[in-house]
Amino acid sequence: MALLLLAVPALPGTAQQAPLPPHLVDVQAYETGTDGLTPQDVARLKSVADAVMTPDGRYVAYTVRVPHDPQEENAPVRSELHVYDTEAETSRPYATRGNARSVQIRPDHETITFLDRLDGEETTSLYEIPLAGGEATRLYTFDTSIGAYAFSPDGQRLAFVAQDPEHEEPETDLPYQPEIYEENLAYSYAYVADLAGAQNGEAAPRRIEVEGHVSAVTWSPAGNRIALKVAPTPLIDDFYMKRQVHLVDAARLAEVGRIEHSAKLGPLAFSPDGSRIALIAGADIHDTIDGRLFVASADGGEPTPLVPDFEGKFEQVMWENNDTIGFLASEGVISTLGSIEADGSNLTRSLSGEGPVIHHVARAETGRQAVIADAPKHPRELFVMNAGAETPERVTDHNPWLADKELADQEIFTYEARDGLELEGLLLRPLGVDEDTRVPLIVVVHGGPEAHYDHGWLTDYNDAGQVGAAQGYAVFYPNYRGSTGRGEAFAVSSQRDLAGAEFDDIVDGVDALVEAGIADASRVGVTGGSYGGYATAWMATRYTDRFAAGVMFVGISNNISKWGTSDIPEELYLVHSRQRLWEDYQGFLERSPIYHAGDAQTPLLILHGKEDTRVHPAQSMELYRHIKTRTDTPVRLVHYPGEGHGNRRATAQLDYNLRMMRWFDQYVKGQATLGAR
Repeated sequence: MALLLLAVPALPGTAQQAPLPPHLVDVQAYETGTDGLTPQDVARLKSVADAVMTPDGRYVAYTVRVPHDPQEENAPVRSELHVYDTEAETSRPYATRGNARSVQIRPDHETITFLDRLDGEETTSLYEIPLAGGEATRLYTFDTSIGAYAFSPDGQRLAFVAQDPEHEEPETDLPYQPEIYEENLAYSYAYVADLAGAQNGEAAPRRIEVEGHVSAVTWSPAGNRIALKVAPTPLIDDFYMKRQVHLVDAARLAEVGRIEHSAKLGPLAFSPDGSRIALIAGADIHDTIDGRLFVASADGGEPTPLVPDFEGKFEQVMWENNDTIGFLASEGVISTLGSIEADGSNLTRSLSGEGPVIHHVARAETGRQAVIADAPKHPRELFVMNAGAETPERVTDHNPWLADKELADQEIFTYEARDGLELEGLLLRPLGVDEDTRVPLIVVVHGGPEAHYDHGWLTDYNDAGQVGAAQGYAVFYPNYRGSTGRGEAFAVSSQRDLAGAEFDDIVDGVDALVEAGIADASRVGVTGGSYGGYATAWMATRYTDRFAAGVMFVGISNNISKWGTSDIPEELYLVHSRQRLWEDYQGFLERSPIYHAGDAQTPLLILHGKEDTRVHPAQSMELYRHIKTRTDTPVRLVHYPGEGHGNRRATAQLDYNLRMMRWFDQYVKGQATLGAR
């Protein structure tokens, strides 16, 4: 197929340009003019997703996310099980069929376990494979799919989470079944099974009698307690805002206490003697994220905050001994490893700096650690850090072809907001462009807003990243106020000010890049998903004179209808608006992009999954209709059937990337790369 180059005489960002035809770019003909990354390259990137280490530190079992060929099959990424031998320094695949996940080392059994559906099974079962390799065999199955699991310290008992097998959908004599919204919910419960008895057909699993919907189980190292994460109902809003830790006597399977703390709930870990629990949670019900560190008794009660003024976000906890807690944290755009005493004293960092960004740590009894990390020029890979080592060593390379690609440099860009607040962002410089030349800019806005960008790999199907840099764009990732990684005060600083100072921060970042001589003020595009989609819509309407093009993904356009159509209305109130909708309808409306849509001059591409329950597709439809009716500005709405709050399937992801980049090519750079299909 021939590549069609469309000459566009009008200036980028003006309403006079005709919108692009809807067909896809010819993937084979899509060239960047450099040896940089293309959308097709992004579609084949593999990444490490999960890792556990044997107690002796010899083996690391980990999973690799492997995408399908988007030109052959529109399917979600699959997950393979691999094992790395730290002595032989070799890695090999152990399970490549199915979709291995939730990998663990079974205590005292020299085996690896994982969840999967194999051989046409209708439910997810627990599988086991020897550390030495071989065929995976089914270790345990239940009437419904197993969703989470944990082994007793001797590996003989299994605690797991599964939906109630007695749950029944309502029946009707009519040839039609309506759906009753948020009723007849399917609860998940926790069960304990004796594995030897279950395999012999002699013992049925016992249900742990706690009230509510269970989402996770953790067995104490002492074997006397099981910690459950429990929400009042299966509703997503309750999962975010109302989960609590219930503590169960492992012998009687009776609840003996709970940790009394109302906030978002994150990871937890028992101390080696089982007497205490370290947990990551929000500071209180209004904290936007589970990023603060607490210690509680394994009998329950109120937890003790250890470092309430920590200007970062705790990501993971792992006890080093009964008195010392190891942690992984985000501080700004970098990650840190460290430790702290259980009384909150002596916080020290063993690893901190501009090395790889660490996302997960698995520690052996020997002190050796398996680390999942990425860097500005490669996605997540497996690293190993020996006891006493200063930095982790990368041991896998699942994208060797990246070595033949030219990748842009990435840097931390700090700037000052209009009110004097110092902010951080990340900047990719374009390939093949002199640093003294002003270049077109793509601003990528993260969602949440309780999230942040790390100084690691930033390229994905919906993030321009290295693809944008290969096509001559600078790509900027601002961590605006309300982002995580800088402590509680910074995270809550955007509350009750929707689209206010938080989005002004983004514009101030663009101004700083223009002032630094990097960006061309007349050629700026903006994109983002979810809350980042809200920001994109705001820039294309309220700040329309500043942006030449926008690509909005699963974004918010009307705060009034958003509240009534989202599955997290209480989360929206408690950690974002901090004000009820009906207390200020006009205020919520004025902070909605549809209110300013009549002024829109920014060509806007709107993309949305048709099955999205977080931000209903009607949000995109409303903004599309407002711009279409009230202006002559180019606007297009693309729905992705079968997708929700983000695209999971290969072809849908590639389609998104291609549409995003060609929209920017036409409306930011004034040219488009098109191919008929």
